[in-house]
Amino acid sequence: MLVHGKGPRSLIQVSCSVLLTAFLFQFLGISRAAAQFGASDATRRIKMAVKPEYSDLAKRLKLSGVVRVEVIVGPEGKVKRAKVLGGHPVLALDAEKAAMLTEFEPAPKETTQVIEFRIGPAN
Repeated sequence: MLVHGKGPRSLIQVSCSVLLTAFLFQFLGISRAAAQFGASDATRRIKMAVKPEYSDLAKRLKLSGVVRVEVIVGPEGKVKRAKVLGGHPVLALDAEKAAMLTEFEPAPKETTQVIEFRIGPAN
C-alpha cells in the first residue's frame, strides 16, 4: 500500500496498526470491568507453568511487556477459560495460549485467578 509522502508500507504494518487500535479499546473496557468486580478466589499453586512463545511478529517489532490473563480453573486443575485483561495485543495471543496450557493443583471447587506473563527477548 502506498501512502502519499510516506513511501511503501507493508500490509502487515497497516493490519497491526488497525488491530492494535481495536484491541486497545477492548482491553481498556475489560480492565475497568475486572477492577470493578474483582476476580480472585483463594490462590491455587501452579503445578505446571507454560512459558509463552515469543512470536516472530513480536520479535520483528521488538516488543516486550507484561500480559495479564484471567483464568477459570476447574476442580481438577485444568484451565477451562482464559481472558486477556491487559497487555500488548501482539503479545496477548501467546499469553492466552500459555494460560490455557497451564495446570494448577486440584481444589474442591472451580476458582478464578490472574496470571501475569512477562514476554520479551530475554524471557
